[in-house]
Amino acid sequence: MDHSAAAAPAAGLRVASARGRWTLLATVLGSGVVLLGSTVTNVALPHIGADFGAGLAVLQWTVNAYMLTLAGLILLGGSLGDRFGRRRVFVVGTVWFAAASLLCALAPDAGTLIAARALQGVGGALLTPGSLAIIEASFHPDDRPRAIGLWSGFGGIGAALGPFLGGWLVDGPGWRWTFLLSTVPALLCVPVALRHVPESVGAPRPAPAGGLRPGFDVSGAVLGALALALATYALTEARGGGPVAVTAAVAAVLVGAAFLRVERRGGDPMMPPAIFSSRQFTAVNLITVCVYAGTGGFFFLTALHLQIVVGYSALGAGAAMLPNTVLMLLFSAGAGALAQRLGPRLPLTAGPLVCGAGMLMMLRVGPGASYPAEILPALLVMGAGMVVLVAPLTVTLLSSVDAADAGLASGINNAAARAAGLVAVAALPLLVGMGPDAYRSDAAFTAAFGRAMPLCAGLPAVGAALAFGLLPRTASAPGRPHGRAHGWLMEPPLVSRFLHHRTTAPHL
Repeated sequence: MDHSAAAAPAAGLRVASARGRWTLLATVLGSGVVLLGSTVTNVALPHIGADFGAGLAVLQWTVNAYMLTLAGLILLGGSLGDRFGRRRVFVVGTVWFAAASLLCALAPDAGTLIAARALQGVGGALLTPGSLAIIEASFHPDDRPRAIGLWSGFGGIGAALGPFLGGWLVDGPGWRWTFLLSTVPALLCVPVALRHVPESVGAPRPAPAGGLRPGFDVSGAVLGALALALATYALTEARGGGPVAVTAAVAAVLVGAAFLRVERRGGDPMMPPAIFSSRQFTAVNLITVCVYAGTGGFFFLTALHLQIVVGYSALGAGAAMLPNTVLMLLFSAGAGALAQRLGPRLPLTAGPLVCGAGMLMMLRVGPGASYPAEILPALLVMGAGMVVLVAPLTVTLLSSVDAADAGLASGINNAAARAAGLVAVAALPLLVGMGPDAYRSDAAFTAAFGRAMPLCAGLPAVGAALAFGLLPRTASAPGRPHGRAHGWLMEPPLVSRFLHHRTTAPHL
């Protein structure tokens, strides 16, 4: 390990310096591979199922095994970085992620692939919080907002290109290359990080008066992840019935209750219940669960629908969904600034409703559907709703807590968003009667898709109702949390991180 890097003065890097640019490159590569792990897989699912002769449950677990460990352990990953060194944990997570990605690419069967995806999520939970924490801890305060903006912008480009590159690889050398795509930047990241990134740790300090400083809560992290795993297993396997699914569901409830008990009575919980005493914070997280459950189910099923029913190639399906991400990259920052002037109620009521309308418009998409007349309008409406919704959601979240607790609040909200998508992917096929072989029949999948879209659209509508009933009409003052490095800071959409620093840092 390069000890000269660890000895560098804290929070002194400049974006224009060589070392600053190398540090930005390392953090962009690290966070980028996690985004690729989330975005490239959906377009490969039909090919994975065909190669392994697998049912729908395998496709669900290919997505959910990754999201499960990432959502369940991301708060713990941030705490590990603060405790043992952010660069050290970031590098360990990157190496772990690369090794797991290689295992995914070489998986001889579906069970190995699912296990490797879960290991990928563990690596992502270790490196993702550290990528932003390294920037906040290493860069000079005057350059920090610009550094975070560059990190978010390049990461957003990576997120947009993920499905496109994944589809190109699936149609070319095959789906296994989508996992090798993540391995290369991860391996390039490690020597850059070891040579150029300064080491930093979280300074030990007592919690401020009324503060909710997150801690090193291993038991809470394990119980939370286990409860999610059991619930996901119960929902995925419930189609077959039997005592195993029922036992898993009961166990999920019991483990979930144990998790809440540990968080309530533990001396230093990672998710202290006291933070939910803020009505606005609680409301924002409920809205997040509704919206990200709906959108998680939508994107999972739409990537399959475009290939199975419409007849697109994997590349075509990935390219078809680019407009949604492009809209968010272009307009989310402006939407967040507008939300600060108008208050949270209007955008967080209107945005989910517009998203739901876009989902319902996908009901017109069937075999041979026209992209400009039927598919593109639905995705543009969906993207417009996300623009109106996503950035104001983050602004409202961060204004609902004290500045000292902004990192904790963002981490909880990120975990809620990922868990919501995880549960949606597990539950939707069960709720709409999608059989294990539905993805092999365009007629069966069309029927199930038609039943699923109203459910997906209904979830954001519930979020809109919660926003209208629980959020204030006028904006409250933001917590301005950018003065301290938060090792666990993560908002659900990458662009929201850029938005927050633009709207709270006039010198950007």
